[in-house]
Amino acid sequence: MRLFIALLSVAWSFVAYAQPAAEQAASADPVAVKVQLEHYYFDAARRGDVAMLNTFIEAGYALDTQDEKGYTALILAAYHGQGPAVERLLAAGANACAQDKRGNTALMGAIFKGEVQIARRLLAADCSPDQRNGAGQTAAMYAGLFKREELLQALVAKGADLNAEDPLGNSPARLASGQIRTAPSR
Repeated sequence: MRLFIALLSVAWSFVAYAQPAAEQAASADPVAVKVQLEHYYFDAARRGDVAMLNTFIEAGYALDTQDEKGYTALILAAYHGQGPAVERLLAAGANACAQDKRGNTALMGAIFKGEVQIARRLLAADCSPDQRNGAGQTAAMYAGLFKREELLQALVAKGADLNAEDPLGNSPARLASGQIRTAPSR
């Protein structure tokens, strides 16, 4: 509890520093403080600020909090190539299987961005290798599409189905060979 109060104090000092006096009174609203804390949390993940993430973790902050797009701190850290932040969040219990509002996972983001080491670390998590996003795509489809052969093989070793298809008929195997099916034009 003391750490949470310290975290609120840090947030309040950021708010007080960044805002004119007239706006400070309005920011005393608990909802505004919550929003500000979320902003600092997600920003720390995006920047890889492990010390700030540790403050949140030690304060008991909900690690799988999602922003308006459904991104968690782990998804943001993975997408932005922040390996130490990814490692710290996973060690603290962040959910590697969490999906954003489009159904994408931290692993999908790491594969998309070419963050091979982060993707390998996320592959060690206990998530289905065939987890699908809202478009019916899997991490293996991302690996095939973006020619991440070593990750595709690691996904296969974990049990990923190379013949799984999205609604357009794309499979990891077809995508890896350069066969990309798109929606018919109207």
